[in-house]
Amino acid sequence: MAGKFDLNDDSVVVVIGSGAGGGTLGSQLAIKGVKTVILEAGGRHEIEDFQNDEWGSFGQISWLDKRTTSGNWRVATDFAGLPAWIVKAVGGSTVHWAGASLRFQEHEWKARTTYGEIAGANLLDWPIDAAEMAPWYDMAENKMGVTRTNGIPGLPGNNNFKIMKKGADKLGYKNCHTGRMAINSEPRDGRGASQQIGFCFQGCKSGAKWSTLYVNIPEGEETGNLEVRPNAQVLKIEHNDAGKVTGVVYADKDGKQHVQKARVVCVAGNSIESPRLLLNSASSKFPDGLANSSGMVGKNYMRHMTGSVYAAFDNPVNMYRGTTMAGIISDESKNDPSRGFIGGYEMETLALGVPFMAAFLNPGAWGREFTAAMDMYDHMAGMWLVGEDMPQESNRISLHASEKDQYGLPVPNVHFDDHPNDIAMRNHAYRQGAAVYDAVGATQTYPTPPYPSTHNLGTNRMSAKASDGVVNKHGQTHDVPNLFISDGSQFTTGAAENPTLTIVALAYRQADHIASEMGKGNL
Repeated sequence: MAGKFDLNDDSVVVVIGSGAGGGTLGSQLAIKGVKTVILEAGGRHEIEDFQNDEWGSFGQISWLDKRTTSGNWRVATDFAGLPAWIVKAVGGSTVHWAGASLRFQEHEWKARTTYGEIAGANLLDWPIDAAEMAPWYDMAENKMGVTRTNGIPGLPGNNNFKIMKKGADKLGYKNCHTGRMAINSEPRDGRGASQQIGFCFQGCKSGAKWSTLYVNIPEGEETGNLEVRPNAQVLKIEHNDAGKVTGVVYADKDGKQHVQKARVVCVAGNSIESPRLLLNSASSKFPDGLANSSGMVGKNYMRHMTGSVYAAFDNPVNMYRGTTMAGIISDESKNDPSRGFIGGYEMETLALGVPFMAAFLNPGAWGREFTAAMDMYDHMAGMWLVGEDMPQESNRISLHASEKDQYGLPVPNVHFDDHPNDIAMRNHAYRQGAAVYDAVGATQTYPTPPYPSTHNLGTNRMSAKASDGVVNKHGQTHDVPNLFISDGSQFTTGAAENPTLTIVALAYRQADHIASEMGKGNL
């Protein structure tokens, strides 16, 4: 039975956001006996509400509030009003994600030490390492049902994967398989196996793909200690004279504002909304924004080095059949500066449906070349490239000087310039991706520019020293003891791997820490 807590109950933990970080954290706190309220800006759409229709689903669950962009990244030209592609709904972006669940490599926790001084990059070592994170990764993989862990077999390979594998073998790549995916390859945890429907991204109709919406949150609600309030967009975090947070102001679906009191506040609104909320919570005590004595709130925004490569073949491929992203080549994820860049990248199978392929193949393009490519849609194979981008202090989320949202608050501006290391890595990845397909007889390859960001990281980064970042090793803000950051914005560096597994592992670790500190009376 879901809990129901009074607005004036200042004993509750308030978690802002219900995705990989917030949904995991809130549910886990409830299981540990902590009274928790999750405030989610979006609506609650259960499995039966999902749409196997790319544009329909996009309109139903995407975060489409006003945002602006700047910088030399191509997204600012192609999608100026949509810098990031994230979900505004219960479950957050665990509703609309591919499922790839990869651990950071050991060296990626210590990027500054490993890579040295890189001009223009604001590199820092994480204050935690692979050994400390291992048990939390174990917990996350087990709960999420990640294939190739805990004795769970890998997913079957579709035609898109078979082409990738054949090309990888010909190039001498050694680490190519159907991936570590949070998608059931066999029935597990009360949910069935993947039906290979092909609509894996936008809400899994079979429930085979892990999401906090229907895995973690219902477990938390069953304890009676968790209340999830959908359509509750948090506008501001309040604090007392002593500098401790006391609650949050949020707007309900009718725009009416309420204050929910809190003992602890955990912010998990993604790497754009989380720093925006801290900046919009400025006060006379915190004139530069909450928890921003370092000046680092909103800075060091990362979105991964990305791009795609598609290839056309003489025979039909039908890449859209089967799991969207069950295929990976990890050989290039190592750090090998002889390639002309530091850090590494993964190649992962990707199949967009016809509507999104038309939108993202080469935004703005039209005419014979474009239509010829679209005519080859069922003869195409495709992959997504994802690699470690460099944190730069100038890449940042800031409050727009004049544009306001529906609540009268400044909208976030997302500024991003590619670092030379990002560009060198992307060009290498485009070449290698094309080589994989050329090795098996591609008639044409199509490198495509990055989509609106799906991996949004940094902006409230973890640091050993308060002057270098926003939160400590537990995601607790350096400035405000009862304010935590619980999403990808706490990432110090991005690593080459998809971030969700690490966000979940950090949320389990944080839940343990918060419950323990509350029990000791420290929070």
